[in-house]
Amino acid sequence: MNIELKKVSIDEKEILRNLLEKYNYEFSQWVKNDVNDLGLYGYRYLDYYWTEKKRWAYFILVDQRLAGFVMVIDLPEVDDRETDFQLAEFFVLHKYRQQGVGKQACFKVFDIHKGRWQLKRHPHNISSVHFWDKVIHEYTHGKFELIKAYPRTAYDDGTLGDVFFFKS
Repeated sequence: MNIELKKVSIDEKEILRNLLEKYNYEFSQWVKNDVNDLGLYGYRYLDYYWTEKKRWAYFILVDQRLAGFVMVIDLPEVDDRETDFQLAEFFVLHKYRQQGVGKQACFKVFDIHKGRWQLKRHPHNISSVHFWDKVIHEYTHGKFELIKAYPRTAYDDGTLGDVFFFKS
């Protein structure tokens, strides 16, 4: 299985928008978001990935087939910690889960963007909790900090996020 990251071009923005709908639908079970009047969740920051310099969007490809996406920004999740990168959004289609695709995609994006990272996760998304615990621990060889229920990191449902701090 060949796993690659491919930078999303502006011509592929609609493909990313479609995948973001699937991602937001899945994530809505934890954050309790509603769809808009068109039946869509939307993603208000999508255009910024082509108008701001410090945002990167990648498709995850498995054997040249679309399997998900990774979105990275340079804005900190929490302002009281210096950061170079934040994993803004991450999604792997169900077909490709539990096969190491997500882990390899993360390792690749961490290697592309060397520096100080912040990564927030929703503590009620149990599969995500297990995934990030394993991936961050393995990538950093245990050299990371995890602060649960970090102040000022509330999701739309009011739940405080857990935030990882680590270097790549």
